[in-house]
Amino acid sequence: MILEELGCRTTCVRSAEEALSAFKDGKFDIVVTDYRMPGMDGQELIQSLRGIDPELPIILLSGFADAMGLTERSTGASVVIMKSANEVSHLVRAVNRFSGVSRPRRKPAGSVPGKSVRSVSSSS
Repeated sequence: MILEELGCRTTCVRSAEEALSAFKDGKFDIVVTDYRMPGMDGQELIQSLRGIDPELPIILLSGFADAMGLTERSTGASVVIMKSANEVSHLVRAVNRFSGVSRPRRKPAGSVPGKSVRSVSSSS
């Protein structure tokens, strides 16, 4: 909801597998994912997405970032954000930073210009 209030078009899915499927079918400028999800975890999703688009900005959210030592380097994410009271401000700052980046992207027929953010969240 926060990202939509910023003017982002968001697509929410319930699993990493759904995220990969949707990503292959559409254009997304930024991916926001949780670490803990059913099936494939966020790090595995990031590796799969990097195979499709190595330059894609990916934001990884986790309540376990510190405890598990999750960093940009260890996960492949562009940014790792610890779930906390400051999570929203960190997320907004990261999305704003990446939405200003101009880079060539694949565009399916009928795509509409503007920010698109993929949010992957666990159903648990």
